[in-house]
Order: sequence, then structure tokens, then C-alpha cells
Amino acid sequence: MNIKNLIYSILTFFVLLTVACQTTNTTLNRGIWRGALIHETGAEVPFNFELKDSLGKWQMFIMNGQEQFKVDDISRENDSIFIKMPLYDSEIKGIITDNKIEGYWVKHLADKDVKMDFVAQYGVNWRFKDQLEPATQNITGKWATIFTNLEGKDTTLAIGNFKQEGNLVSGSFLTPTGDYRYLDGVLDGDELSLSTFDGGFAFLFTAKVSGETLSEGKFYSGFSSQELFTAKKDENATLPDAYSLTYLKPGFEKVDFAFPDMNKKPVSLKDEEFKNKVVILQLLGSWCPNCMDETAFLSNYIRQNNFDDVKVLGLAYERTADFDKSKANLQKVINRFQVPYPFLITGYTNKKGEPAKSLPMLNAVMAFPTMIVIDKQGKVRNIHTGFNGPGTGKYYEDFVKEFETLISTLRKE
Repeated sequence: MNIKNLIYSILTFFVLLTVACQTTNTTLNRGIWRGALIHETGAEVPFNFELKDSLGKWQMFIMNGQEQFKVDDISRENDSIFIKMPLYDSEIKGIITDNKIEGYWVKHLADKDVKMDFVAQYGVNWRFKDQLEPATQNITGKWATIFTNLEGKDTTLAIGNFKQEGNLVSGSFLTPTGDYRYLDGVLDGDELSLSTFDGGFAFLFTAKVSGETLSEGKFYSGFSSQELFTAKKDENATLPDAYSLTYLKPGFEKVDFAFPDMNKKPVSLKDEEFKNKVVILQLLGSWCPNCMDETAFLSNYIRQNNFDDVKVLGLAYERTADFDKSKANLQKVINRFQVPYPFLITGYTNKKGEPAKSLPMLNAVMAFPTMIVIDKQGKVRNIHTGFNGPGTGKYYEDFVKEFETLISTLRKE
């Protein structure tokens, strides 16, 4: 071996030795992180979360506006981390390396798994950008909004309802069948960016703001869905009446069914326990974020009031007709919200047409959730399609007042 090759071999040895002696930092740090899910288009759907260590047990708090979504099923194996969401049958799997987590978010659907790339950086408390240009507009207020698909069809009317303080923006979009929950974002100069991730759904909205107009709007949803939107500021913007969309067919006054509870015991409104009671039927699915908001509301209402003449029944339409799988997903909902009322497993899925088959006296089941309020004589008095959760501010507060007034009136009859 000549001297040149010898020197090269020695240098190579020391380089390899140095690399071998280096250790990767797999410490999982407590504190604020910035996470991002990567949409099929390459767009980032960002969110912030905090990791805490409570008596040796890791907890994650996903932050969207005023909401902090708690996740406490977190485990580690060497440099790997597994974060199972308490709802929606989804999880994050990643590798911890030098204050970063890289991996993917997987959502288990009825017939397949789908996933998005996931990255997170420790110690980053901004959501969209570290340095923002001063906001040149203010979008506080109501916005009449039109969503369309990429082909310009399938129009959906909505209302944007926002609050802005400096660069920071919060609020939500409301549609005739529900809302997009807590949205958190910024106005960077004239560029609006809003996002949310709740463990089951990932949304990103971007648009240009000019005076009282939102243009070039793009809505990224989940793994690959994309829509366009435009909006104009309009404090008088309204949506179709949520009490008019679903109704009884002519000739019907009552709802009738027999579905099994979680223990496979058949339950019907003809059962003795529902006679001379105000009954609230909740049509829901464990996969539905607006349903979770409504479940939280109904659970709190029953716990706070504990009326002996008011009953709530949840009619579940899962993404599978498999009883045991449906039961497992619904049990997570019960545990999450400490639900004080029973869920019935209808055996029908949420596929178009199936829910209406289960309750043929209805014109349609247009959205989840749908709430049916029945008086003490067993007659349907009110059907509310969709649910506007606490992220919608005044819309949620108005619904709560309407609901409480109705139940109070029916109890006195």
C-alpha cells in the first residue's frame, strides 16, 4: 500500500469512528411544539401543541384558538413515539431526532387506512410564520362565503365569523349542516391563513383580503381534498333555517324504531321509561366532529340539570355495520365526555341514503348530527339539522338559549 492510500485509509477510519461515536438526541422535550401535516398538494396544515409529563405519563394538548384538545395515550419505544387520539380512530407515529418528530398521521377508516406525513419542531410557538408583516386589513365580523369544488360546481353557502386582534385571527366557517370548529390563524399583511387539527380532521384555509372581499380562497381538507372559496363582508349574512331542512313526511307525527344498546338490548320509544317524558334523539357518529361538540353540550346539560322527565338517546351511524367495531368507537366517545345517556347502535352506516332508511318517516337525514326533540305525548316538536359548536361564538350561544327555552316549555306541558 502506498503512502497516499495509507493516509486515506487512516482518515476514513477516523471519520467513521467519529460518526459512530456520535449519538442522536432522542429526548422528548416538555413544552410547546409546532406540528404540521402535509397535504397531497404539499401545503402544510400547521398546529401547535404542548407536551407535559404528569407523574411519568405523557400528555399532549393540541391548541386551536380557545380549544385545548387533550391526548393522553402516548407511548415511546426507543426513538419512536406513538400518539393515539382519544376519538376518530387515528394516531400519530413518529421518530424523535434532535428536537424533532418525523412520521405520519394515520386515520383508520372502515375499509382502509389513509395517512399524511407529519413533522414537528420543539420550541416553536408560531403557527404560520415567525415574522409577520403588519396586518393591512381587519376581518372581524361576518362574511357571506361561497365554497365550490375545483370544477366550479357543488356550491356550498357558508358564513365566516371572525375576530381579529393585531395579526391574530380566530373564528370559524358555518355551513347549513355544521361548522369547521375552532380555526386559529393570522393575517400576514393582506394574506389570511387559518387552520385546525382536532385529531380526526385537518383543515387549512388561505385567502387574500382586500377591503370587504376575500379572494383566491383555497380550502385544504384531510389528505387530498381541495376546494375554492370567495367571501364578502356582510353583517346580515344568513343560512337556511336549521329547523326546516329535516322534517316528518306528511301523515306522520311520531318517530318509531327499535335499535340495540351497547349490550344488544333492544330499545324503543314505546318502552315504559320514555312515557310522559321529553325525549331528545341525537343522530350522530363517532367519526363526526360536530357530533362531538353536540355530545359535549348534551352531556353537560344532563349532568347540570338531571331532570327526571327528560331523556336523551343517541342513535349511532358508524362507518361500519360491524357491531363490535362500532361499540369500540362509541365507547371512546362515552369515556371522553363521560356521556350520561345511552347510545344505540342502529346497524346503519353514514353512507348516503342509509340513515333515512332507518327512520323512513323523515324526509331525509341531511347531516350529522341531527337532533329530534319529542314532547311528552310522543310527538315530534322540533328537528335541528347540524350543530354550531362553541367555536362559532354567538351562534352557539343562541342555540343554547333556544334549546333550553324549548325543553323548559315542553316540560311544563
